[in-house]
Amino acid sequence: MDQISFPQIVDRGCGLDVHKETIVATIRGSGLEEETRTFGTFTEDLELFRDWLKDHSVTHIAMESTGVYWKPVFNILEKHFEILLVNARHIKYVPGHKTDKKDSAWIAKLLLSGLLKGSFIPPQSNRELRDLYRYKRKLVSQTVAERNRLQKILEDANIKLASVVSDVFGVSGQAIINALIEGEKDPVTLASLAKGSLRKKQPQLQAALRGNLTAHHQFMLKTIRKSLSNIEEIIVDVDNQIEQYLQQFRQEVELLQTIPGVARETATCLIAEVGTDMSVFPDQKHLSSWAGMCPGNNESAGKKKSERTTKGNKTLKTALTEAAWAASHHKDCYLQRKYYSLIGRRGKKRALIAVGHKILCAAYFILKYKTPYQEPNDTELAEKRKQALIRRSIQRLHELGVDLRLN
Repeated sequence: MDQISFPQIVDRGCGLDVHKETIVATIRGSGLEEETRTFGTFTEDLELFRDWLKDHSVTHIAMESTGVYWKPVFNILEKHFEILLVNARHIKYVPGHKTDKKDSAWIAKLLLSGLLKGSFIPPQSNRELRDLYRYKRKLVSQTVAERNRLQKILEDANIKLASVVSDVFGVSGQAIINALIEGEKDPVTLASLAKGSLRKKQPQLQAALRGNLTAHHQFMLKTIRKSLSNIEEIIVDVDNQIEQYLQQFRQEVELLQTIPGVARETATCLIAEVGTDMSVFPDQKHLSSWAGMCPGNNESAGKKKSERTTKGNKTLKTALTEAAWAASHHKDCYLQRKYYSLIGRRGKKRALIAVGHKILCAAYFILKYKTPYQEPNDTELAEKRKQALIRRSIQRLHELGVDLRLN
């Protein structure tokens, strides 16, 4: 490793190899003899590590983004040093010579040479909002899973409620399920609990509710109902906490909702995952690449082998895809026209990613300049597409032997 020489950019730095219970640190720099030490990951050990770095006038730290183990180290050191959190693939050491000490020394050498590019880390308030938003998404997924389990129990009892009721967890459905849990088995009595337009389906409802409900089914339904109630209460608490964080981003949330297909939930995701300071991204293309919403590059010998999107930010990618689907159903807007112009030759999934990419680019400029979304004027482009379609149609008719003359 020492045979490789790079120009020195950073005066004094430290390379960290982070693990669950230990961190291996190597310090290097001008007038500083290279030294490697191992510290624990308890708070007291990390404070000793911080003081050791200060004693040696270290200014920069680089470490791998190893699972969640980098977070406590970052939280304690971020106020005292400039920290680069680096993708592990970008600092891979020579194969066959891997040890913790060599890893930390290699990271330190790359740091001093200015060859490392740090990952995007939002401010603490955004990180906390991100934790809340992602936790809420998990809770919503748990709610869906519990509802599916409840449906499965009803089917096991041969109660075909979902075949008649459009929303099993609506007012009528909940009333019927609660009655089933209490032990009511008479189809006529159960069907009488229907509300609104569902009352017109009394015969079908009575037939669907004639099942074989056992004590086991009642216990399972009661348990699942209790689980759903608990999860929904937690979601309300998390929502309230999210709203407190969003008070400082009220303007940005309102501006983001001017984009077709972007509701408050998606706007919250954008702020939680990306933040509001767009200066950390040189342009909208870098943001799209970071989020995994643009085609990848895999070219060799002048041939493109694959254009699959990168992994990126899965949470943001999911939210943008959902927003793209909503935008595709938004009447008379650019995003809808973009979607339908792509599905014919690229398919629905790629079209959704492309529209999600457009939404993210629009969000970049909205957050950067604090201005609402402006509908692009694609009249000229639409006319070009129309003329191209006419030419292709005429050519196809000529190929089929039809003599067509247009004035």
